[in-house]
Amino acid sequence: MGKKEAVAQLQQQEMDVLRKYVKANKSALPDQIVFAGSSLMEMFPIEKMQQNLELKQKIYNRGVSGTTTQFLLQHIDELVLDLQPAKIFINIGSNDIDFGISEKTFISNYASILQTFQQKLPQTTVYTMAYYPMNPTIQAAKNNNQNSARSNERLAQASQQVAQLADKFGYEFINVNDGLADENGDLLPKLTFDGVHMFPAGYEIVLKNMYRYL
Repeated sequence: MGKKEAVAQLQQQEMDVLRKYVKANKSALPDQIVFAGSSLMEMFPIEKMQQNLELKQKIYNRGVSGTTTQFLLQHIDELVLDLQPAKIFINIGSNDIDFGISEKTFISNYASILQTFQQKLPQTTVYTMAYYPMNPTIQAAKNNNQNSARSNERLAQASQQVAQLADKFGYEFINVNDGLADENGDLLPKLTFDGVHMFPAGYEIVLKNMYRYL
């Protein structure tokens, strides 16, 4: 499959997921919790995990694989605003790094997302999340996205930028990554299948760390 075909397929998958969410939103309750982001959020099995949690609110996962800050900004109504949530957890932007999107554009888009929340959902609590660590050795071995600009150093830098944006808009930045990395700061091999994305075991650690915010 050529690059052009791969991009077209990814875009089709994104729109398929978006349509699924639009349909699900019709029966969703307001004042609940929304998880928004890219594949690292979509793959979080939180809707299944919440069945074992004693939460007063339901969690709706609106992550879309392969997406960037621009996609979330363009579809912010369907992915977040239409649900009128009480809380939002956002993890978006790692694909901006992968796709070579400039820092200026990344920061501008992320700021616009938070500004939209502030204007349209003034009573909503928003948590911006630190990016999960990756394992470059496993990523290289799997030959995944060889031209990727993603690295733990760049992810840490982006997390700092997100923290600054959260502070600017009066939101809370949370790092729920404790227990995910080894002594070198790399994502533990047992938690990932490709060096970037995690098995459910990784999300169990994340959930334990973020439970107090739910």
